[in-house]
Amino acid sequence: MAGVLHLVKSPDVGLARAAIEQQLRAGDRVSVALLHGAPAPDVPAGVPLFRVPEEVPYDRLLELIFEADQVVAW
Repeated sequence: MAGVLHLVKSPDVGLARAAIEQQLRAGDRVSVALLHGAPAPDVPAGVPLFRVPEEVPYDRLLELIFEADQVVAW
């Protein structure tokens, strides 16, 4: 089980949603960071979703990036 962090900046979140669903089915731990006012994708229940820097400061985001097994930027 991998830890995956999605960094969402683009307003086009359809592909991100599909990737998140696939990773959840594979048993991965998935979280989503919304950057610079990006729209929130409609994620399944239980997926942590947070806004940077309003909810999570940049220094904590950097820690989350290094803690993740995989980081995907959209």
